[in-house]
Amino acid sequence: MDIFEYMKTKTLEKESPLASRMRPRTLEEVVGQQHIIGRGTLLYRAIKADKLSSVIFYGPPGTGKTTLARVIANTTSAAFTQINATMAGKKDMSEAVQAAQDRMGQYGKRTILLVDEIHRFNKAQQDYLLPYVEDGTLTLIGATTENPYFEVNGALISRSIIFELKPLEQADIEELLRRAVTDRERGLGSYNVVLDDDARAFLADVSGGDAREALNAIELGVLTTEPGPDGRIHIDLKTASDCIQKRVVRYDKDGDQHYDTISAFIKSMRGSDPDAAVYYLAKMLSAGEDIKFIARRIMICAAEDVGNADPMALVLATSAAQAVERIGMPESQLILAQACIYVACAPKSNACNNAVFEAMQSVRDVKTTVPPHLQDAHYRGSAKLGRGTGYKYAHDYPDHYVEQQYLPDEILGARFYEPTEMGKEAEIRAHLERLRRNPDEKRNSDAKSNL
Repeated sequence: MDIFEYMKTKTLEKESPLASRMRPRTLEEVVGQQHIIGRGTLLYRAIKADKLSSVIFYGPPGTGKTTLARVIANTTSAAFTQINATMAGKKDMSEAVQAAQDRMGQYGKRTILLVDEIHRFNKAQQDYLLPYVEDGTLTLIGATTENPYFEVNGALISRSIIFELKPLEQADIEELLRRAVTDRERGLGSYNVVLDDDARAFLADVSGGDAREALNAIELGVLTTEPGPDGRIHIDLKTASDCIQKRVVRYDKDGDQHYDTISAFIKSMRGSDPDAAVYYLAKMLSAGEDIKFIARRIMICAAEDVGNADPMALVLATSAAQAVERIGMPESQLILAQACIYVACAPKSNACNNAVFEAMQSVRDVKTTVPPHLQDAHYRGSAKLGRGTGYKYAHDYPDHYVEQQYLPDEILGARFYEPTEMGKEAEIRAHLERLRRNPDEKRNSDAKSNL
């Protein structure tokens, strides 16, 4: 590196955005993602031992994919090269491969290649890397915001370990903000910043797990705020809100507003008011409520208040919960809106709740024994003891139904599930009533229906 290249590097380090300057340099400085880099995990051990194989880091923006790659670069004895798939062409890839081959041949030194936004490479570009990954010329680190199972060639996937990074927790981002305003070497410590607790919590909350967004906001706030009479730059809640361009919604996630709003949300869905339900959803989203928490409440409401009146409500709510974990904000607001509106508009029944609560009470109150013909006949010696004898296999009978006793003798005749007349449950109710009729009455009814 000549003097001009050195000065350029130093200038970039000094003038680069705060989020870039504050990137952790060692594993110990990394905040969050303990599920993959916590002490003793596979990735932690591989980095510490400098035995990293090809990996793909997958996760939303601002969760530390490039940061982890940089930590590896600072830790490994291998050469480290980075290209960005949005700009790199065949020439850049060829140069990276040739340099790696030269290092391996002349010095026996490995090369780690970071391909940022690897999903932007087309199939031919990804295929070009494959033989060099396979023969060890390159150790690949791919970084992507897209699901690699859909966007990366199966051949590269099979030769890599995939690590999914999660959105950072609020506490993680608060810690990064604390570091940023106190670090005099790389952060904003020389500006003498006072960051209010509620402003820090707000930025960490509304950034949605994206550390870069939070750090960009605090940097903007510090650089555009005049020092006060005491010579210190004071970042309060209003300044924080202005910097991230999100209005502060008065909503304490640990206090009354949190519980009151989620209560109103659930009661609006239960009360079949989609307008109110989506309003309270919007209020929670605007305040930065955890989307996974909202999705869980929709699932519970679908089971508790809709039940079998519309079985698809729980299916859709569960799919929505899975989708928001994969997609994140802001798109997840569309998914949550669809789910909560569907549950609000669905016919309602709590018959399933009543059934399980009453059954649980019966279990507590009455000691019962499983009828002998329902007991397991396959366990060693069970058949000789008469267990399972007399059981009638329903599929051997017309309509796949045969009358026999299923409840224990001690609670024979008990009724726990009483379907309502709402939605799909009306059909279930009619079906059960037909099955529960006495045999003669049922045969007469069936004969009349065939006339």
